[in-house]
Amino acid sequence: MSAIVVLCALAWAGCIYTLLAVHAARRIMAQPVALARATPPVTLLKPLHGLEPGLLDNLSSFAAQDYAGPVRIICGVAQADDPAIAVVERLREAYPQAAIRLVIDGRQHGANRKVSNLINMDEGEDGEIVVLADSDIRVARDYLTRLVGALDAPGVGAVSCLYRGRPEPGPWAALSALGIDTHFLPNAALGIAFGLATPCFGSTIALRRETLSRIGGFAVLRDQLADDYALGAAVRASGLSVAFPPMLVDHICVDAGIDQLWRHELRWARTIRILNRAGHAGSVVTHPVALALIATVISGFSPLAVWTLAAALGCRAVALGVWRRVFGLRRSPFWLLPVRDCLSFAVFVWSFASRSVRWKGRRYDVAVDGAIRRRDDDGARRA
Repeated sequence: MSAIVVLCALAWAGCIYTLLAVHAARRIMAQPVALARATPPVTLLKPLHGLEPGLLDNLSSFAAQDYAGPVRIICGVAQADDPAIAVVERLREAYPQAAIRLVIDGRQHGANRKVSNLINMDEGEDGEIVVLADSDIRVARDYLTRLVGALDAPGVGAVSCLYRGRPEPGPWAALSALGIDTHFLPNAALGIAFGLATPCFGSTIALRRETLSRIGGFAVLRDQLADDYALGAAVRASGLSVAFPPMLVDHICVDAGIDQLWRHELRWARTIRILNRAGHAGSVVTHPVALALIATVISGFSPLAVWTLAAALGCRAVALGVWRRVFGLRRSPFWLLPVRDCLSFAVFVWSFASRSVRWKGRRYDVAVDGAIRRRDDDGARRA
């Protein structure tokens, strides 16, 4: 009986947490919008690897910016036969007026291949503002104007962005997007609004060239799995802050099956666990539906557990309605929410089973400081 009481107590704590996340969402998006007072030169870095659905539309959103200053877009791949190259050529044809450069460079500077790509792309560049964003991100036309405006604030060393899920067609992509919208996004908003977390997201990182040089450039990230988090930590360690303006970018979800969905969400969860053990363990309260469901089943549908499950479902449904309005989320059936909640709980539980992750078709071991070592096919570690 004590286990049932503990599960129900955790679920009720999760309901309170969910209501706090609703407040945090409103607080984040109620901030005043700061538009750029000046328009210094911007260098946009887009590390690419392979062909993914929607890639041309993603890149086009960066090429179609309403920004008055000069913008240089640099796309980078490691191999001359990468299919993303053809997409970059189509982008050049669609936006002949844009300054778009393609870098093909396979040099590796550490275990993180994305960071190696960034180092190769940025070699010799001198744009005053450096902006990097993952290839699966799509943005609005005022994106750069808002970023530069937020970077103008005193004491700000970098600007990052919250993101919402935008699925490509398919049920698994829709489930992936719902996970971003109902777990990552409200949890991140709460952590930022109440100072409980110090994140920095690969969805967008903008910083001045002098700040990047001060922290040692991209080379300091070459062996880090969570390179975005490490970059934010380096900026904060230099005495500057990381700002989150009241704007969201779209993360395009392309998962075609449960295996893809499971692998990438497990990588995220294990990365968070390694970087913040206590915080990750404490995030068990962000799964009130799953906790209440387990209590209901093992108690034989006791009144306490059933009422707790009803409260958790109702709380999550109401919160989703608010998050839709505040964050501009796409609609999905409410019945899908408890399915998504249970899947997120399964990922959370399995994240404690190992320290290895799969990323871009390769398996890595992750050290306590977030550094990664690649495993060979036979399971042996190598630097």
